[in-house]
Amino acid sequence: MRIRRFQEEDAALVSELIATTLRKTNAENYSVEYIENLIQHLNPKEILRRAKVTHFYVVYQEGKIIGCGAVGPYWDKTDESCLFTVFVHPDYQRKGVGRKIIETLEQDEYFLNSKRVEVPSSITACDFYRKMGYAFKKGGDVPDADQLYRLEKYR
Repeated sequence: MRIRRFQEEDAALVSELIATTLRKTNAENYSVEYIENLIQHLNPKEILRRAKVTHFYVVYQEGKIIGCGAVGPYWDKTDESCLFTVFVHPDYQRKGVGRKIIETLEQDEYFLNSKRVEVPSSITACDFYRKMGYAFKKGGDVPDADQLYRLEKYR
């Protein structure tokens, strides 16, 4: 398992990885309509856009992309950042891939230059982020209108 920065030619494979993960892993917490809408939004063009405004990474093994994640500024702030687009292929979950992604993102300059880092977490991934040291933002331990938890970590 290796991790590297995202390259433009990764966009379609990352989008496919996200679709597979959402359909298999997140299906127990979200409706089919919600998931399919999100998949339409996280198309290759959107992945390319995100990669231009964040530091985007992919995890690969035997030539296959098995995970991804990004870190970037929290809105226009210079002392806060946010984790984005963290996904692990269902076949590789619970094998240390997600931890490797978070460790990589937490060594990135966006994270290191921040006093606070936020992550919009799916219901499905909330326990994972909490194990990684993220806490509910302002004690808000219920999903918001977007059906996401807002978690944060102070440095």
